[in-house]
Amino acid sequence: MSQPQTQHYTTEAEYLAFENDGEIRHEYVDGQIYAMAGAGDRHNRATGNVFFHLRRQTRHTHCVTYQSDMKLRLDSGRYFYYPDVMLCCDPQDNVGGYFREQPCVIVEVSSPSTSSIDRREKLLNYQRIPSLRYYLLISPEHVQVDYYQRNANNQWEKAALDTGEVLAIRCGDSTLQLTLEDIYEDMGFFLQ
Repeated sequence: MSQPQTQHYTTEAEYLAFENDGEIRHEYVDGQIYAMAGAGDRHNRATGNVFFHLRRQTRHTHCVTYQSDMKLRLDSGRYFYYPDVMLCCDPQDNVGGYFREQPCVIVEVSSPSTSSIDRREKLLNYQRIPSLRYYLLISPEHVQVDYYQRNANNQWEKAALDTGEVLAIRCGDSTLQLTLEDIYEDMGFFLQ
């Protein structure tokens, strides 16, 4: 019979030192480190499209758009994730550092291997961020964008983005727009 393996608890400081010196990205979940897998063509295209359209609309504002390489720190350092796209509009949010804590938009492009984590663990953790207003889940394999939006009563509502619909994203003083056509631009999907 095999013996259970002892898992080493890694502190936040150990993780950050390890991560900042490494070439491979890792997420940190309550003392455990998990290597990030590479992404395919459609994942990269969807991520790039969302980044491009949000970045284009936030030029010359105090909002900053990040793509894949900026860490998100949650729960006083218990969790560190790398969202596919993150929009931050709080000018005091760790400017010049290696992570952000107060995004208003988080986008995850889900794959079969990450979908359950994106829809359970990350959803629950992300919804606890006071500044977060929108969480988008994008399928790179077919046209489907589900999103969660915090309403005026501080409750989360789930919806799906439809063809021809414009998602109005309000963050800070900015109002941005995103459509299915923007997200799936040049990806070979026929959108009516």
